[in-house]
Amino acid sequence: MPTVTVQIRIFPNDVSLLKEMGNEYIQTVNLLTEQAEASGTFPKITSKDVDAKLPSAVKNQAIRDARSIHKKAKKQGKRPVLKRRAYYVNNQNYSLGDKSVAFPVMLDGKAQRVQIPAYITEREQHVLSSGKLGLLKLVEKSGKWYVQISMKKKIEPTTGEAMMGIDLGLKVPAVVVTSTGKTKFVGNGRQNKYMRRKYKERRRKLGKLKKLSAIRKQEHKEHRYIQDQNHKISRKIVNMAIEEQVSVMKMEKLTNIRQTTRTSRKNAKNLHNWTFYQLQKFIAYKADLAGIKVIEVNPAYTSQTCPNCGKRNKAMDRTYLCSCGYRAHRDRVGAINILRQPVIDGNSLSA
Repeated sequence: MPTVTVQIRIFPNDVSLLKEMGNEYIQTVNLLTEQAEASGTFPKITSKDVDAKLPSAVKNQAIRDARSIHKKAKKQGKRPVLKRRAYYVNNQNYSLGDKSVAFPVMLDGKAQRVQIPAYITEREQHVLSSGKLGLLKLVEKSGKWYVQISMKKKIEPTTGEAMMGIDLGLKVPAVVVTSTGKTKFVGNGRQNKYMRRKYKERRRKLGKLKKLSAIRKQEHKEHRYIQDQNHKISRKIVNMAIEEQVSVMKMEKLTNIRQTTRTSRKNAKNLHNWTFYQLQKFIAYKADLAGIKVIEVNPAYTSQTCPNCGKRNKAMDRTYLCSCGYRAHRDRVGAINILRQPVIDGNSLSA
């Protein structure tokens, strides 16, 4: 079952209390992982063994997090140190109302359950009622407070028989072709490049003035813009897949996209900056929720191979022309060939 995260805006009266709890939580996890690193093993402990100003249920969660971090650190050879404030509560120790969220904190040295006003939309209520609730995470973003609730959602696989091929690129962020004969160009690559140049110019000017804080804000704005665009593109693609009753999506394996993507020198920085991987993850996540299977294929020569006769040709700019008479948009050719490609493990799926 896929894991869904629902973010809910909350309106706490005492922000300092939440900050204190978040700081205490990460300090506790860091201390436990530091002690485990020093001893070489994670000890068998309970909440009674942890000296922290946290409710016992939250202490237990901190122990689980620290154990997980220590286990990963042993494999990677380096212990990560948490810096961003966080506060986690397991699903047995929080509750949701129509307009509130309640979870335990420490007040006057005692564990108490606080109820915080929240804005829960109808869509969020519907999603939360359709699966098993998991961990709650308390976060702060730009002065606003949220709880992020993970949940397991049972998804019925789609019964459609159509397939879809997706080609990612710079000038056209995504080109989609279905086995039912539909083609869709999604996103505005020219607009994305303009936004990239605009943010880069702003950072250059701020850099001359040595305004580091303002530079970071511009970087955050640019990242939010990219994320928003990728969300919109992925939503349009999955909506089309649902309409066309697609059961399988094929996307290129992105391991060597910087080598396989044809780009000019002026596009080199855009290629390295644009988050192809994030877009693909968004598509896969939304497709999973719709019951659509996503598989990766080898993208080699997908933009050069003629879908009609199989001959390889180099496209002239955005137009692909073959000696057999076949003519199409270069990225559409790529999407068609991705649709027809066998999966990475060698097992072919009929297109």
